[in-house]
Amino acid sequence: MSSHESHAAGERMTPVEIRTSASLAAIFALRMLGLFLILPVFAEYAKTLQGGGDASLVGLALGMYGLAQACFQILFGIASDRYGRKPVIVGGLALFVIGAAMAAMATDIHWVIAGRAIQGAGAISAAITAWIADATREEHRTKAMAMVGGSIGVSFALSMVGAPLLYHWIGMPGIFWLTAALAVAAIAVVLFVVPVVPSIATQRIPLIEIVRHRELMRLNVGVFVLHFTQVAVFVVVPSALVQALALPVEAHWKIYLPVVLASFVLMLPPIFIGEKLGKAKQVFVAAIALLLLVQIGLWAWLSHAGAAGWLLVGLLLAFFVAFNILEASQPSLVSRIAPPQAKGTALGVYNTLQSLGLFCGGAFGGWLKQHAGAAAVFGFVSVLTVLWLIMAASMKNLPRRTPRDAQHTAVV
Repeated sequence: MSSHESHAAGERMTPVEIRTSASLAAIFALRMLGLFLILPVFAEYAKTLQGGGDASLVGLALGMYGLAQACFQILFGIASDRYGRKPVIVGGLALFVIGAAMAAMATDIHWVIAGRAIQGAGAISAAITAWIADATREEHRTKAMAMVGGSIGVSFALSMVGAPLLYHWIGMPGIFWLTAALAVAAIAVVLFVVPVVPSIATQRIPLIEIVRHRELMRLNVGVFVLHFTQVAVFVVVPSALVQALALPVEAHWKIYLPVVLASFVLMLPPIFIGEKLGKAKQVFVAAIALLLLVQIGLWAWLSHAGAAGWLLVGLLLAFFVAFNILEASQPSLVSRIAPPQAKGTALGVYNTLQSLGLFCGGAFGGWLKQHAGAAAVFGFVSVLTVLWLIMAASMKNLPRRTPRDAQHTAVV
């Protein structure tokens, strides 16, 4: 093989790398579907449950999944290092099935909260990303991690479109049973589809060094704010759509489908340009700024009675564009910034902050809506986004990564 052919081969992911990354990203997306599928419809469904009229409990039910994830994320990551990725992920998915079944059979919101806690307790995100890191070469890890980030964006989009339809066809208990069935299918994928690769033994870096790493800290704070905002927004949006457009929950897909499809078309050019020209930071910061403008716009829309419904739809489009860019970019940035021998630890911390954001967004967003009104939710997340924007604006710019860069990093 010539040096040119060898170089070209090095630029491509191998079939094993593609198969491992794609299958594990799909399993990661399934985990997030466990949260996202209930976001557009749960606030309305909760009114049929005992205790479901309390917006604080509704927010707690939305966010409990994230809190449980945050509590067990690093623990499951450590267990995967000690006992292997596969058994830990299978065990986590089994917990997911049990929790989904409990939530499906619940008639009281407190039992739904308990089921969501069990669903989230199988915190396998760090184990999945560590397995991807084991299976991919350094020069392709950014692509693999971007698959994970993209899978989260796709699962969010699918849930926004599909949840209202599923809610109409099979109800909320049926949605919980469906997620349980998908988790069983995911266990089969882990056991029979994902290639087994040896974990990469490297020199360990103390956890405190990763926590205090300035550039990683910016991304960890960012993923917390992003998912806080995501869940808090959808404590409010379903009711807003019902009031503004007189659309029942089961018809919300008529809004979400065109908005989500358009957002995917609009998000791709910035990501491709940012990677090709080494402008990842600029694209990242611009997406945060867009997210901030959306929050301010939603606050203004709710503060003016009788505001046009089409404005709300336009703001939702802008929200999805910003969210999808940020969700696809951040895991990739973590994998590029983290020290090579501490990627698993860094991703464990990152996923923990993501899960905390999911919990806090649901719990605190519900509390704010209950005690200060829906507009206060958007006002608070706007403040958080301003702080994130300030932190992100001073981050280092990352040039486009090449195989030669990765080899140099490994040598250094």
